[in-house]
Amino acid sequence: MEHLMHNYYEAAAVILFGIGFMNLLLQSNLIKKFIGLNIMDTAVYLFLAAKGFIYGRVAPIVTSGEAVIERFVNPVPSGLVLTGIVVSVSVTAFSLALIIRLYKVYHTFDMDEIMKLAREEEKREY
Repeated sequence: MEHLMHNYYEAAAVILFGIGFMNLLLQSNLIKKFIGLNIMDTAVYLFLAAKGFIYGRVAPIVTSGEAVIERFVNPVPSGLVLTGIVVSVSVTAFSLALIIRLYKVYHTFDMDEIMKLAREEEKREY
């Protein structure tokens, strides 16, 4: 329990990931599924940012000419988080556009209903 208090960002990230994953598995509404996926994304970004942070260190910007490596944090996790956020926004926009298209065709957000209607449509074509 003592280590949990020092790693509360990581614990919060794991809890958020679990919430998003259960939402993704248990919901049949496509919008709610996608919200669960976005919660999972956010949990991964929080976890990466928490792992890249070291208390007492600063961003790796050399201003005084002194470049002691022990004073700086690793910039790679921050770069990964920023790249992930950009990709996540793009995937969000694309997925919501697909969900809107599915709604226009099937008039529902329910995944089970969409699958049933798609199978019925496929049977009618053949």
